[in-house]
Amino acid sequence: MYQCPSCGGGLIFDIPTQQLSCQHCDSKFDPYEINKESDAEMQQYYDVTVFTCPQCGGEIISSDNTAANFCSFCGASTILTSRLSKEKRPSYIIPFKKTKEDCKKEYLKTLRHAIFTPKELKSPSYIDEFRGIYMPYWAYHITHRGTVCLNCSRSHRQGDYICTDHYKLYGDLNASHKGISYDASSSFDDTISERIAPYDVKNMNRFTPSFLSGFYADTSDVDASIYQPDAIKIANQSAYKYIKNNTSLTSGVHFDTNNNLTDKLHAQCEHVDTAMFPVWFLSYRNKDRVAYATVNGQTGKVSADLPVSIGKYLFGSILLAIPIFILLNMLFTLRPTITLTITSILALLSIILYHIELRQIVRKDSHENDRGIIAAQQKKSNNANNHSNNNNRNPKKPTSKISVTTIIALFIIAIVFNVTKFALSRNNLFNFNLSGGFIFVGIMTILGLTVWILSIKNQKKAAPNSVLPGSIGALAALFIATIIQFINPVSDLYFYGACILSLIAIMFSLINLIRYYNILATRKLPQFDNYRGGNDGA
Repeated sequence: MYQCPSCGGGLIFDIPTQQLSCQHCDSKFDPYEINKESDAEMQQYYDVTVFTCPQCGGEIISSDNTAANFCSFCGASTILTSRLSKEKRPSYIIPFKKTKEDCKKEYLKTLRHAIFTPKELKSPSYIDEFRGIYMPYWAYHITHRGTVCLNCSRSHRQGDYICTDHYKLYGDLNASHKGISYDASSSFDDTISERIAPYDVKNMNRFTPSFLSGFYADTSDVDASIYQPDAIKIANQSAYKYIKNNTSLTSGVHFDTNNNLTDKLHAQCEHVDTAMFPVWFLSYRNKDRVAYATVNGQTGKVSADLPVSIGKYLFGSILLAIPIFILLNMLFTLRPTITLTITSILALLSIILYHIELRQIVRKDSHENDRGIIAAQQKKSNNANNHSNNNNRNPKKPTSKISVTTIIALFIIAIVFNVTKFALSRNNLFNFNLSGGFIFVGIMTILGLTVWILSIKNQKKAAPNSVLPGSIGALAALFIATIIQFINPVSDLYFYGACILSLIAIMFSLINLIRYYNILATRKLPQFDNYRGGNDGA
């Protein structure tokens, strides 16, 4: 805690004035005038209080020693344990520019269009829990210095021929890109940091711990080498675009970019700076999942995980369906066979959407797109892999279980149809045919069954505790439609009854579709086993 030189009260960083403000006498001080460091050794480190969540192990640091009463990472309402520590100083910091009130306004603007969001996410008491956290970032300084030679070409018509002229563009390039930034914390999901980017890094402030007063901070545990190739790629694209737009050649020139731009543009990473960027952070916990809302503390850009309330969604769907039904009933007259075919199309679409959702859930929960956490996990598991090499001497070859299962399933379907056809035809109750409607619905049933089988593996990963796959209702609707189209009953009542049963089955799948969307819109509770922060080594 920084104390006021005038009255001894606590100082916090005041966002509107960008100064330290006394909570008692309202005095204002320049952040660089208030510091605790006294010698060169302490200039490399600064004193902090490390708060650790007893449930997930996540850690945040603060210059204050006041107790933290909830975890920003897992949303647990608990008193975080604390200890004193020293952290390595970052080089730069971007102070908060947006106040908490600004943050809440930007968040509410986002919720304005999310009409199916649970009411808890719009509660004033919940929104008031936004917490200001400085997230660690790597800021890369990339340079281009040297002679550049780029292949380029230009085509033009000459009579009946297309002539292409090839050029070599030579020139001396001297350019630099400073501040290409990526988050340095595995606890901060890459997808979230990308959504609230970019930050204006042109006027970063030299770091001093007094900026942290009244806020929290995360520590870096991702090596700078993880994102260095991405930073170089961005610098190459920027330099290439500049050369292309400022060449003395006439318009219509095509540049050959098949070769390595890093070598051609002499891209090098001169050095990497450590920095802290401001983020307003909010977490919403629901059983074993957590949703995050983050706001860029400099620009106000919002990224929010927004689950859907099933009750609100169904109520809104019913209200929307009534006028649509009345309008269609006035303008069109659908035959029973066409109505049943339409329900089959809806069933197939729901199975496909369900399969896509499952794949996205598995990818999200396995952090396929989060290079930071993947690198941290790989680093942690390297030692374990060294001890398990003997168990992998005879790896199993992948088998085509899906294709075999599909063939068996289709064979069973064929048997069931033939037995049903034989049993019912003896009583002359129905007229069997292979009309276009049956063939169309039958093809959709085969496609739906194939996609359903393909989704079983992801089903076990995404929801291992589920008894039945959520798309089983839509699959049943396809089978119902196929059977009715196949036996082709004389009475329309059979078709209407099949439509009603199909819609009930599809509704079951749609509810599960929303439920799995909520899984996709949230994240697994984090578990920071052996969490270690402060790895600032570049």
